Amino acid sequence: MLTIPFHFTYLNISEGCDNPCSFCAIPIMRGGHKSKPLKEILIETQKLASKGVKELILIGQDTTYWGLDINGKRNIANLINEISEINGIEWIRLMYAYPSKFPMELINVIKDNEKVCKYIDIPIQHISDNVLKSMRRGITGRNLKNLLFNLREQIPGIAIRTTLLTGYPDETEKDFSELLEFVKKFRFDRLGVFTYSHEEGTYAFVLKDSIPQKEKLKRQKILLDEQMKISAELNKESVNKVFKVIIDRVENDYYIGRTYKDAPEIDNEVYIEKNKKLKQGEFYSVNIYDSEDYDIFGKCLK
Repeated sequence: MLTIPFHFTYLNISEGCDNPCSFCAIPIMRGGHKSKPLKEILIETQKLASKGVKELILIGQDTTYWGLDINGKRNIANLINEISEINGIEWIRLMYAYPSKFPMELINVIKDNEKVCKYIDIPIQHISDNVLKSMRRGITGRNLKNLLFNLREQIPGIAIRTTLLTGYPDETEKDFSELLEFVKKFRFDRLGVFTYSHEEGTYAFVLKDSIPQKEKLKRQKILLDEQMKISAELNKESVNKVFKVIIDRVENDYYIGRTYKDAPEIDNEVYIEKNKKLKQGEFYSVNIYDSEDYDIFGKCLK
C-alpha cells in the first residue's frame, strides 16, 4: 500500500524474527524470521516505481537477516543492488539493521551504490556488556563500537540512527553512565530512546522490574537532552552546505523536505523558503542558511 505522500513508501522484506532478545515479544507474536522471496520483492518494487515511488525504505524486524533462510547467507547487500537496477527508484534507505553478525559486504553497497542513501538505522539498545549480555543481543560492547566506528570510517558522510533502551532490569547506574558517555563520544546523527516495559512471555519477564518508572523516564530524558545538544551542533555544521532534498509537503510559508540523512516521519526536516515553485516528490539542490535543534533551513538553488 502506498503511503501519503506517494513518493516514498516502506517495503517489508521479511516477517518475524529469530533473534533471542530478552525484552522483545515480537517472535512470540509474529513467529520466526521468513524472508520475502527476491522475485516477489522486485515485482513489488517495479509496481511501486511505476506509480511514482522514488524513495524505497526497506524494513523488517531484522533487515540484515534477509536471505539466511533462503540460501544460508545474509544477502541483503545483493538484494539492495538488485532493487537499485529498477528505473524510477532514486533513493533506497535501510532500516532496522541488527548489529550482531552484521554482513560487512553491505558497507561497500552503502558506500558505492549511488541510489543507496548513506544512512543506516542500526538499533544498538545499549553499550554495556552487562546489559547486552542480559538482553541476549549476541554482541559485546567492544564489537558494537568497532562496527559503528567502522561504518563511520568506511562510509564518509554516513548518517547513523540508533535506538536505545533504558531502565532494563539489570541496568545499573554504572551501566547507564557508560551508555551516556558513549552517546556523548560517538555523537549519533539520529537517536531515539525507549524505556523498558515488562512484557509477559519474554525472557526478561523472570527478572524483577526493579527500576521505578520515574527513574526510567529520568534516564530517558538525560539521553534525549544530550542528543538534542548533539543534533543542534551537527545541524550547525550543515549551514552553508548544499544538499539534495526531496520535497514531502507544503506547510504555511515553507516547503518541507528531507536530505539523505533523514527518514520520513522520525528524523529531521528541511524548511525551504517559497522563493521558487517546487513539486512534491521531486529532488532539488538546497543551500542551508540556518539551523535549529532538529531542523535546518534552506533556499532552493537554480
